[in-house]
Amino acid sequence: MKHFSILLFFLICQIGSSQSVEKIVLDEEDETSGYYLAVVPAENKVEGVLVLLPGFGQQAETIFPETKLHKEAYENNILTIGFAAGSRLLLNEEIQEKFTKVLKDVVERFSVDKEKFVMGGFSAGGTIALRYVELCLETPEKYPIQPKGVFVVDSPIDVFRLWEGFEETIKNDKSEIAVQEAKYVTELLTTRYGNPAENVSMYAKMNPFSMNREYGEHEVHLKNIAVRTYHDVDISWRLQNRYQSAKNQNFMATSELINRLLILGNEKAEFIQTLGTGYRSNGERHPHSWSIVDEAECIGWVKNILGK
Repeated sequence: MKHFSILLFFLICQIGSSQSVEKIVLDEEDETSGYYLAVVPAENKVEGVLVLLPGFGQQAETIFPETKLHKEAYENNILTIGFAAGSRLLLNEEIQEKFTKVLKDVVERFSVDKEKFVMGGFSAGGTIALRYVELCLETPEKYPIQPKGVFVVDSPIDVFRLWEGFEETIKNDKSEIAVQEAKYVTELLTTRYGNPAENVSMYAKMNPFSMNREYGEHEVHLKNIAVRTYHDVDISWRLQNRYQSAKNQNFMATSELINRLLILGNEKAEFIQTLGTGYRSNGERHPHSWSIVDEAECIGWVKNILGK
């Protein structure tokens, strides 16, 4: 755990002298999902909670260098929670239980109203957050919170569609980095759950949304809450750097999700489209980044949802 402590020290420095990050350990044996990070507003004036999840394989600490959401939240008396699901693309039972344990602790430790939560995540973190919110709304008696909103940052919310795209990328064998990612993810999923086409029911249970309605319509549980999807829709970058067209991008599924919610009458469903906004903290241009979210505007949206 020594390297986590060192990283935590630098995080405290980066967050700012007026803010600090608290690491709360619930399971010492789990170095990824057995703890969460909390950025608590001044004088413990917690008027709501923003829960953030990083991407695939990342620790909770990786959130803060990539976005200023926690800083904006701090200034608006919103508690920020960072939780990582580890090397998972989907919300399986194991991570579901760990996440529930964390959120229950947040409610009790900070004396927060269970209905004062908004959840968001980057990449796979958004996929997991979205599915968790659906479950909270489907069977509220089983979960410690009742979220008022959820947002995803360029998240692959349809695993069936994702798999098809990866198969095409591998077949084309044009972009080395894209092929490596596709092979790694498909092999990982196959090892854990088998091929999606042969295990539809298993995948559908963990998958938050499907373009193919026969695989489930979990989105019906989102018809009464605020939902946002964020994307840097730079198709040209994808073509030039990954040899991938629009049909295999994450925004294809999320735009369909938002459209279905609008049809259901959800006037709080939004597709947030940007162009050229994606940059990593190291300066690398990449549309798949936390930076596509306008932090001040997003926290204003969160405040509005929470009724502040």
